[in-house]
Order: sequence, then structure tokens, then C-alpha cells
Amino acid sequence: MLRDELADARHVRQGRTRRTRSSGEYRRNGIVFTGGAMRINDMTDVIKKHINFASNCFEQKNKILAICWGLQVCSTAAGGKVNPGKNGAHIGIASDVIINNEGMKHFIYKDKKNIFTSPAFNFDEVSEIPKDAVLLSSDKVNNVMGIIFNRGNSEIIGLQYHPDYEYSQMLNLIAGRKERLFKNNNFSNEEDYQKHISYIKSENELLNFNDRTCEVRNWLNYLKN
Repeated sequence: MLRDELADARHVRQGRTRRTRSSGEYRRNGIVFTGGAMRINDMTDVIKKHINFASNCFEQKNKILAICWGLQVCSTAAGGKVNPGKNGAHIGIASDVIINNEGMKHFIYKDKKNIFTSPAFNFDEVSEIPKDAVLLSSDKVNNVMGIIFNRGNSEIIGLQYHPDYEYSQMLNLIAGRKERLFKNNNFSNEEDYQKHISYIKSENELLNFNDRTCEVRNWLNYLKN
């Protein structure tokens, strides 16, 4: 199962590492920066620690998969900028993400449909990509949905959406944040909210596990080679 492979291949997740018994040194195949509920421009002490950790990771030879919040942290650490999404937010779903020509040539999108829909939840976006970063995919909400860049000694692949999440988790997040979403005018009324929920449920019926997790699987295969 992909979940087991991810647990095996990932030796570092959000700053946690595995130490080998023989040498006492930290070893890892790759690092995954995952999602979170914080917002970069709040720049709290905890957020600064995340950014500093990413910067430190760059200085070592690492292969990094940065998802959602992870993309925003790594982009900021590499000199990019993050701001509130100028075209709104992804509320549980990103529709019609388009892989561009550069993305079609990259292994992360091997066997991925050129236009796809995915779980996603973000209010902020990478508004300025790090220097020399290459854009791989976009949608109508966020121009930056997938990027690649090198920084220090590390290779970073960043995805704004969630190939690692299921729609059921997105629906739980929406329910838990419902009051906030109405307060922020993400939905105008209950009918609008329920239509969105129904849309996500309908997309859930169309999406299979292999399609949704394609990028994670491709990255894990890259680590093995």
C-alpha cells in the first residue's frame, strides 16, 4: 500500500528524523513538508521555526516534497513570497488543475491526467516563486499549483493541493471551519454551502486512489532509484 511505502521511505516529516543505531547519525531518504492551518504572513515564532527548519534542510543533500503549507514554507525559505489568494481560496477541492508543458516533462506528473481535480484547502498562495523555480501546474484560483526548484543542496517539489488527503478529510475540515468560512464570505448562504459540499461528494465518487496519489507514488519511486 502507498501509505505503508510513505511511512517506510520518509525518515523525516515536519522536522522529525530517524537515527540509525550503528552510527548515531541521522539518515533519511526524503523529507515531506505537509499541510497545516497556519498562515505565513502571521509570522509567529512557530512559523519562523518552520521556515528556519526548511532553510537548514536546504543546506544538506535532500529530496523534498512540499505539500500545501509545506510549499508555502519552502517557497518563503527559498526567497519566494506568499500572500492571500487574489482569486479566492480552495475550500476542500481544486478543480481543473492544468499541467503545463514543463509539468508534462517532469516525473512527478508521470501517468497523471493533464487536467485533474484534487483535494485542496488553502487561503494563501505562492504569489512570487523562488528564483529559478519552474512552474509545473496552475488552476483558476492559484497560478502556482506545482513547482520545482533547487536550493542549497536540495531538490524541492512543491504542490499546493493534496495528493496525500482524501475528500472525506476535506469535508471534515470544512464542517469544522464552517463558521469561519461564512464569516470570511467564502459562502453567501447555506444553499451555496450545501451545493459545494454536494460537488465535493460527487467528485469523490469519480476519483480513485491511484489517480489521487499519483504524485506521491512518483516521488517515492524517485527516492528508490
